[in-house]
Order: sequence, then C-alpha cells, then structure tokens
Amino acid sequence: MINSTQVSYFTLAAYFDTGVFEYLFFISIMFLYVLIVCANVLLIVVICMNRSLHEPMYLFLCSLFVNELYGSTGLFPLLLVQILSDIHTVSAPFCFLQVFCVYSYASVEFTNLAIMSYDRYLAICCPLQYNTHMTTYRVVMLIAVIWLPPFFAVFVTTSLSMSLQLCGNIINKVYCGNHSIIILACFDTSVNNAYELIAASLTVLVPVSVIVYTYIKILQVCFSGSKQTRQKAVSTCTPHLASLLNFSFGVSFEILQSRFNMSSVPNMLRIFLSLYFLTCQPLFNPVMYGLNMSKIRIVCKSLLFKFFNEG
Repeated sequence: MINSTQVSYFTLAAYFDTGVFEYLFFISIMFLYVLIVCANVLLIVVICMNRSLHEPMYLFLCSLFVNELYGSTGLFPLLLVQILSDIHTVSAPFCFLQVFCVYSYASVEFTNLAIMSYDRYLAICCPLQYNTHMTTYRVVMLIAVIWLPPFFAVFVTTSLSMSLQLCGNIINKVYCGNHSIIILACFDTSVNNAYELIAASLTVLVPVSVIVYTYIKILQVCFSGSKQTRQKAVSTCTPHLASLLNFSFGVSFEILQSRFNMSSVPNMLRIFLSLYFLTCQPLFNPVMYGLNMSKIRIVCKSLLFKFFNEG
C-alpha cells in the first residue's frame, strides 16, 4: 500500500507504439490545437472589440469560447508531450491539475449552455421584458454562476481524490481522469463516490433540466407564434442545440467508458471517443456559431478581408 502523498507519478497505460506514424499524429494534433486556439481567440476578439456585439447573447458566447480555450489547453499540451515520449508518465501534481481542468471544463460547458438557453427563452418568449430582465448586473451575475459553482464543486472533488490512499499508479487512459484515480484507492471510497454523484447532479443534471424546460417553452411559443418568431428561434437555437447534442454525446461515452468494461471496443476507437468532447467541441463551437450567427459572420469577414488586404 502506498499513500497518495508518496505517489510521485502516474503511468498513462492507454498509449501504444505508433511507429512511423508518431510524428504524423503529433503534427495532426498540433494543427488541431492551433486551429482551436485561433478560431476561439478570433471570436473572443471580435466580440470584445465590437460594441454592436456587446449584448447578453454574445457575452455568453464569449464565455463559451474562453471555456473552449481553457479545456483544450488542459488536454493538448500533455497529449503532445506524451505522443513523443517513450515512457508515458505524468507527475502526480500535474495529473490532479489536469483532472481539475478537464472536469471543470465539462461542468462550465453545461452551465454555460444552460444560461444561453435561458437567455434565448427570455428573448423569444418574453421579448418585451427582455431588457428589463437582462440588465448588465444580471449578465455579470450569470457569468459568475457559469464559472464559480463548477470550479468550487470540482475543486472539492479533486481535493477528495488527492487525499486518497492509493495502491497503484497505472491509469488506463491517455489523460488523467478522476474515476481512474479513485479505483486505485486501497480503502473504501464511498465518500468520493457520493460526492461525485452530488456534484454531477448539480453541475450536469441541473443545467440540463434548465435547458429542457426552456426549450419546451420555446417550442410552445414557436408553434403558437408567427413565422418571424419561428425564424428567430431557428436561427439562434440551432447552433445551441447542435453544440449541446455534440457535447452530450462525447461526455456520455466518456462516462460509460469510465464506469463499464469497454474492452470489446477497438482501442483506437476507445481513445478517439474518450477524447471527443475535449478535442471536437472546442473547434465545433466557434465554427458552428461563426457560420450561423449573421452578426459574427459579417464582422469576421470584414476583419479577415481587411487583414489580407493590408497584408
């Protein structure tokens, strides 16, 4: 038995020898990371620098893009280092830091999408009272709700995992996961499991419940409202729904994989699906919103046109 304070590193056992494809994988993932950073930074700058986009919907979008940068940065640097390494180990402090980053990213993502659905609900169902409800103070408070409760909940989760006595240090994944560490514990982990269930309920089920409720209300208004109301709902809700479904798919597989035996699934497919919500979502959101939101699309086009003309 070894105490968690004595575990100086963890071994990430899901990596395998890629042979001559090692540098191809490295370049591909590096390109994806650079693309994610550029796409999200571009839209953050566009929203922050244009006063016409200083509206609640775009500020919540800006928060979403910041979270995409945060989540991808919690994964990609370690992933790139491990691809070129012969020994796939990560120090214990860095592993717990990655657990915090990955889990807080997922929690913030769900909360952000819930706040965005609430904003669309007010805009579509209560258009005359929208400005009364969505004051500057309310927007600031909602952005605080997006970030602070998930960070606190995941901080407690990570702290509980760090206090465990561990009887091993092998994680069967390509990145550090909280459940993968918990199952290495020597003693009963009922406290950790109970808290994980409570934290998941607060950071996932509550936001999803808000999203379901607001979309039921939006659909009711769409079916009974005018053609203009339906067009407004479709134009603003389609990218949001696509983002929610895409992220939920990735997270669902990761939960299933961490809780159940998935040895029948090919190793490469398991790795791809476990990374899906951390690699595809950060690129999916800026592309989806950048192409579908007319105001953002117009400003991006003018900025890029100006940049290439000056170049």
